[in-house]
Amino acid sequence: MLQAAPLPEFSGDQDFQQFLQKDLEYIRKIKGDVTQLQQLMCTTFQLCSEEELMLVKQKLGISQAPLDQCHSKTFQVDACFSQIRDGLQIYHGHLAVLLQLLPDHASSVDGLRLDVSNLSSNVQQQMEDLGLNVVTYPKTEGQGTLPSLLSDFDKQAGGFIILANFQRFLETAFRALRHLTQL
Repeated sequence: MLQAAPLPEFSGDQDFQQFLQKDLEYIRKIKGDVTQLQQLMCTTFQLCSEEELMLVKQKLGISQAPLDQCHSKTFQVDACFSQIRDGLQIYHGHLAVLLQLLPDHASSVDGLRLDVSNLSSNVQQQMEDLGLNVVTYPKTEGQGTLPSLLSDFDKQAGGFIILANFQRFLETAFRALRHLTQL
């Protein structure tokens, strides 16, 4: 547990703690919005369980944005924040699929995409303010890009999978930021 502890020089910084609290609230809001869209996908397309879509998920090749640096034994604030920022940018792009699927709810999807973009910008700004190294990890093949979703079902299933992956990503990011507030 101690090996994964964040760098202590940030724990007493009042601005850093305010940043963390603000972003924790932002993540809570985004998670709520994602949950609402998941429920909408369930009622609209009867896609309610990710377990039912495991084969489709493998076929489509939609992977979750990595956050391994946020729970590694060699935890580093800059590496974790870089992965959070990069993941938010990936999901911002992926959420465009939902605009096609849920045109009647475009304002909700656009609002979510704006919140994701703002959170990503906040993380980037905080990294710059703290003088953290901006780490860019090489993308694995296919990471950050969506496969061609040809059929309507592929688009619907892909949208549902993206939301499920994003929800897990947000939960991990939330735990990492919450951990930093407790130091």
